[in-house]
Amino acid sequence: MDELKIRFYEELNDFLPASKRKKSYNVPDYGKRSVKDLVESQGVPHTEVDLILVNGNSVGFDHLVSGGDRISVYPVFEKFDISEVTKLRDRPLRDLRFILDVHLGKLAKYLRMLGFDTHYNNRYADEEIALQAYIENRILLTRDIGLLKRRDVSRGYWLRNQQPKMQLEEILLHFDLFSDIRPLSRCMTCNGMIQPVSKEDVYDRLLRDTREHFDQFYQCKNCGKIYWKGSHFTKMMEFVKEMKKIRQTAC
Repeated sequence: MDELKIRFYEELNDFLPASKRKKSYNVPDYGKRSVKDLVESQGVPHTEVDLILVNGNSVGFDHLVSGGDRISVYPVFEKFDISEVTKLRDRPLRDLRFILDVHLGKLAKYLRMLGFDTHYNNRYADEEIALQAYIENRILLTRDIGLLKRRDVSRGYWLRNQQPKMQLEEILLHFDLFSDIRPLSRCMTCNGMIQPVSKEDVYDRLLRDTREHFDQFYQCKNCGKIYWKGSHFTKMMEFVKEMKKIRQTAC
């Protein structure tokens, strides 16, 4: 029986056993199967893949592999536009909008705090998350590798870290989001956009102390939540500054 030779590059090696990382290795040829099935049989979700070369040629996920093929698999190139090369998707990966698994509520708030479009609902079942990711062309963030292997999920990233703050740092570095940070432009509760609002328009909804000490207010266009620059604002801006420094320390 002929064998295939396959190699995974960069962070895709995180999904492989140590004996297969950062090198080419042989895989038995079990007859006709798509390169997508081959890749996922090695433990790598197709959502983490942005370019596949078979014998030096770019192919789609439905390409049928055969014995003797030499296959190179590359991770998502979020920082570079390879639309002229890759044949895996008909929509680009560079429009960064996220949808999060139900266990990532804290990370959702962090991403929204930094201004990133982040869909999150802790009552969603896996099939609802996958469907919403597909319909809205969102990047699915999860710790569940199985969820990333669903056929209707085309954009996704498996979080290596388990702590929310470290997960945020991981996302910022992986997708190179630092220049896209827009602090406090989105509602941390519902993901709606925040806009300035006059004090008179929200006066009846403010507590007495808030009325007396603050004059500038902002309101979510979606859920109506009111924001102002109190002590919570100072703490959040300190957090934002801390996140922006990550790029410097990572270089």
